[in-house]
Amino acid sequence: MSLQDDLRACTICADRFSATETRHTPRPVVWFRSGARILIASQAPGARAHTSSRPFTDPSGDRLRAWMDVTETIFYDQEKIAIVPMAFCFPGYDAKGSDRPPPKICASTWRAPVLKHVGDVPLVLLIGGYAQSWHLGTKTKVTDTVAAWRDHAPHAFPLPHPSWRNTGWIRNNPWFAADVLPALRARVKEVLQ
Repeated sequence: MSLQDDLRACTICADRFSATETRHTPRPVVWFRSGARILIASQAPGARAHTSSRPFTDPSGDRLRAWMDVTETIFYDQEKIAIVPMAFCFPGYDAKGSDRPPPKICASTWRAPVLKHVGDVPLVLLIGGYAQSWHLGTKTKVTDTVAAWRDHAPHAFPLPHPSWRNTGWIRNNPWFAADVLPALRARVKEVLQ
């Protein structure tokens, strides 16, 4: 059995998910191969990705593809882009309807073997605080980490989550669209050529 097959069969969070408001079963969303040129390190699949078994199949995926300036075809080409979240399953919602955080046991179980399998990539997109903390060892707020993007480029780009919930953040931080996104798009184009 392959690493991807082992991961797809994972049920270590079954009890945890059955206790959430959504009471769902584990369904890891596995989207990576070795040799990819870009690694997207994200938080966890959302409810739509849980249903489709395909990451970023929602408006946040549309926004992320626009930030990267890539088509859906390129985005979902596993030879080019590996999507490795901090947790491979939808973690569910809490009583208020907010996404639960990615269970730490997922990263401690799967992250090292998956990243070893993917191998060295020339570009890593670090989406949100969980991925930024893991990869950069930062304890700063997402805004501060993203503002310091030049400290990590051209190999890594810390980004806010592309969720609609961050529309206000994007509007209140115009430097992100003016400075970060052009540099990100240029680097994406460079590594995909």
